Amino acid sequence: MQNNSQQTKTLRPKQQAKRRKRNRKVFFLFIFVFLLIWGVIAAGAFSYYYKNPSDFWDGLIPLPEGPKVNVVIEAGMNATQAARAFELQGALEKGTPSQLARWMTKFGIDKKIRAGHYSVVPSDAWNLARQLRTIKPALLKLQILPGLDIFSLADSLASQDSKITPQNFTEALLRDENYPPEMSGVIKLLVDDEFTRAAFLLPETYMLVDRTSDEAVSRAASAWWKQWGGFVNAHKLSAKDLINSAIAASMIEREVLRDSECRVVSGVIKNRLAKNMLLQIDATVVYAWRLAGRKVTRVLNKDLEIESPYNTYRNAGLPPRPICVPGSAAWEGALDPEENDYYYYVARKNGYHYFSKTYNEHLRNIKLARSE
Repeated sequence: MQNNSQQTKTLRPKQQAKRRKRNRKVFFLFIFVFLLIWGVIAAGAFSYYYKNPSDFWDGLIPLPEGPKVNVVIEAGMNATQAARAFELQGALEKGTPSQLARWMTKFGIDKKIRAGHYSVVPSDAWNLARQLRTIKPALLKLQILPGLDIFSLADSLASQDSKITPQNFTEALLRDENYPPEMSGVIKLLVDDEFTRAAFLLPETYMLVDRTSDEAVSRAASAWWKQWGGFVNAHKLSAKDLINSAIAASMIEREVLRDSECRVVSGVIKNRLAKNMLLQIDATVVYAWRLAGRKVTRVLNKDLEIESPYNTYRNAGLPPRPICVPGSAAWEGALDPEENDYYYYVARKNGYHYFSKTYNEHLRNIKLARSE
């Protein structure tokens, strides 16, 4: 009995040791499985964020805060070019443009990058790409008004942005590459004629990336061709015909207040030119005095004596160049004049005109207009 008792006492510590060893294995296995599960979850979460970032994750990992810089991304830039622009303009503090481009691709920004101004907090490639996911680029507004002569137009654009000056605007007008290739025939005839080139800018409000003279001329000239190129091609207008239309459109723009009368007045101009009659358009006299350094708001008989090729009271035919930037209605009138028998018109107080076929009718209309 004593031997058996001693044997039992000897075996019990061994069993306990085995039990402890087995428990340790179970514990470590549990820890391993626990860490494995959470490792898989963490890897999956990181993978999901890596490919599909969301506001939820931005809440856990806030976006950078602090002073922002403004970065200009030009039209047509791909992710690599845009990443380089962010670096050059001080937005990429850590990392390389190639790293930023890779993050932009991972986030799907490479296919969505648009031209404009991006206001961002300078940061590393990853955080910069995160910012770009939610930023909408801002564009700058620039307005080209119809009816302005080239001097007033240059001053107007310069007042809207300090990057534009009368000098660099003139230089931009004379750069052939700022015009659509389809307009090359016209542009070749206007080598040193910024006055006529300005007439081929479509008056409109443009949203630009950098608001420079070159960008303004390029956008406005392209817009003009987009609107009128189809008509030009359909009617096979020559470059010379188109330039004459620009001159006529500029006179119509300054003469006509109501768009509905543009084609009618254009018909009058066409009729008078066909009979070699003086056009006698007051707006050309105003422009002649403008070139002479004097502002005229109402043309008087004494003003008609000015010696100028733009004085259509003394010189037959069209003036040598456009007198302003025509609007769409004026261009429509010049390119498609109304077929009518009118040779005269006189302005009424309501902005419309009385039209007449004969000089005697014209005299009666003058009295009628003055009596209103």
